[in-house]
Amino acid sequence: MGTHERKEREKEHRREEILDAAQRVFFEKGLVVATMDDIAETAELSKGTLYLYYKSKEDLYLAVMMRGTELLFDMFAEVVKKGASVTETLIRLGDAYIEYFNNHKNYFRMLHFLQTPQFHKQVSEEMKQNCEALNQDIWDLVNNLLKRGIEEGTVRPDLNPVEVSIIIWSSATTLLQRIDREYDLWKEKFQLDLVQTVRLSNSLLFDAILTEKGRGELATLANTRTHH
Repeated sequence: MGTHERKEREKEHRREEILDAAQRVFFEKGLVVATMDDIAETAELSKGTLYLYYKSKEDLYLAVMMRGTELLFDMFAEVVKKGASVTETLIRLGDAYIEYFNNHKNYFRMLHFLQTPQFHKQVSEEMKQNCEALNQDIWDLVNNLLKRGIEEGTVRPDLNPVEVSIIIWSSATTLLQRIDREYDLWKEKFQLDLVQTVRLSNSLLFDAILTEKGRGELATLANTRTHH
């Protein structure tokens, strides 16, 4: 290994160490309370060293958040790779998102912090572009699945796949965020299991976007799942 390659490997290793430390701090304190001093102390590095790798605390936050986005993409890609019908794949993608929420709640919470306008002002253009490219990979995966459904005759051809993706994503995300904050309240007050409510919401939306052929597949799958 040449000197340049060794230095690049050392640099990448240091970057990962900083990200590991930042992740621990952000998971514990959140973006607002956490400081670069906290991250430097956790990483056992000087604050100046952190700024050699990341331009701001917000860039670091976004870099950690992208770890979560990559994980979600990998989970979705694994579902699509199995080659099931479009109808079954949609159901399994919904299940994968619930699994992601249950097992990686800290990442889930980070994913939606970009909705905070002041956050954008502190993030470098490079990090924004990297994040947008990764998010686009997830959108493309779902949009291409819906396009395949239209071609196969299971998804309604009069619908725009991008609009459908936004509706399904927004509905599931809003309900999961409510579960994160209010699960016990809804369980005690209305005897509702909000996880089942997410699945019901997905099922109702899928029924609305599918053709008669697709709805037939959905009913068969629902019956199969009920008896397992």
